[in-house]
Amino acid sequence: MAADNSFDVVSKVDLQEVKNAVEQATKEVNARFDLKNSKSKIDIEGADAIQLASQDEYTLKAVIEILSQKLVKRGVSLKNLEYEKIEPASNSSVRQKIKLKQGIESDSAKKITALVKDSKLKAQASIQGDTVRIVSKDRDILQQIMAKLRAGDFGVDLQFTNFRSN
Repeated sequence: MAADNSFDVVSKVDLQEVKNAVEQATKEVNARFDLKNSKSKIDIEGADAIQLASQDEYTLKAVIEILSQKLVKRGVSLKNLEYEKIEPASNSSVRQKIKLKQGIESDSAKKITALVKDSKLKAQASIQGDTVRIVSKDRDILQQIMAKLRAGDFGVDLQFTNFRSN
């Protein structure tokens, strides 16, 4: 009897790359002439958020654009960022928090398992916390499912890990 093959579908953000991107963006913001005295700041709050502050919404948007470019260059998907609303701060400045999405939410996990079922391929998908495990006897089927998942939009960037052939 053939052994089962499996892989996990996860959504993780590499925090070290986020820190590097924040450092690069901070350097660029401090060096740019148009943002020189804008009192713009980019800070990492814990392992799940980035806090931005600036003198007004226009310069805040410019800072977000710089940060986005640095994140993309470092391989961090913008799909895993959740922008909260811009709020006023002291001295007529503004701030905004960006949450980093780690793991696959239950709604997205259900969509992934539904996609596997609807594909009519001989594979099973099971939700395990914030990951989804896909199991099949045939590796080619797993490759087809990966292609379908890459083509779909689940609101977060998906990675495939933990390949096993038992």
